[in-house]
Amino acid sequence: MIAIELADEHEVVRNGLRVLLKAESNFRVVGEAADGLEAVRLAERLKPDILVTDLKLSGIDGVEVTRQVLKRSPKTSIIILSMCENEYDVLEALRAGAKAYVLKDSTSDRLVHAINEVATGHRYLSPPFSDKAIEAYMQKTKPATLEPHNSLTMREQEVLEMVAKGYTNAKIAAQLFISPRTVETHRANVMRKLNLDNHIQLIHYVVKQGLLVQDN
Repeated sequence: MIAIELADEHEVVRNGLRVLLKAESNFRVVGEAADGLEAVRLAERLKPDILVTDLKLSGIDGVEVTRQVLKRSPKTSIIILSMCENEYDVLEALRAGAKAYVLKDSTSDRLVHAINEVATGHRYLSPPFSDKAIEAYMQKTKPATLEPHNSLTMREQEVLEMVAKGYTNAKIAAQLFISPRTVETHRANVMRKLNLDNHIQLIHYVVKQGLLVQDN
C-alpha cells in the first residue's frame, strides 16, 4: 500500500485527487495540506511514501516544500502536479529533488502511472517533457546557476529586494498579501541560501550582484 499526502491550496482539487487515488487499490491518502508550511509539517509527522504537491502554494512554494520535506522525511518521494509548463519550473523541481513532474491537464491515468513509477524508484515527466531533453538542458544551463541567488524562489527574490530596501516584515506582508510569519520564513530561507549572517551582509550582497531595482 502506497501512503500518499496531497498538497494543494484548492479544496476542490484535493477532493478530486482524493477520489481519484482512493479508486486505486494500492493507494492510501494519509493526509492533506492547503499550504506549503502545512505540507512540510504534515510530511514530517506522517512520513508518507509520496507527496503530491502543487508548485504554486502559499507560505512556501512546491520547490521549497520539496527541499524541506526531503530533509525531514528523506524516504518521501515528491511529485509536482502543476499547470506550469515551462522548462525552468521543471528544472527547479528536479534540482530540488522531485522525482516526477505531472501537468494538471494530463489524464488521470498519467498521475496514477507517475505515482507507480516513483514508488518503484523511477523518475517520471509528463509529455511534452522527456528525461533526455531535461538532462541536456540541465547540462547546458549549469554555468548560469552558480550564483547563490539563482536558487531563490520568485517569492524569496521579492522578499530579498524588499528587505534590502529596508521594508519591515509587516510592510512586506501587506504588499505581498502574506502573513508576517511567512515573511520571516522567507527571510530565513534567503539568509540560509545566500550564506549570510546579518542585514549588512545582505545589503552588500544585493549591491554587489546588482539585484536592487529602484522604485519609480
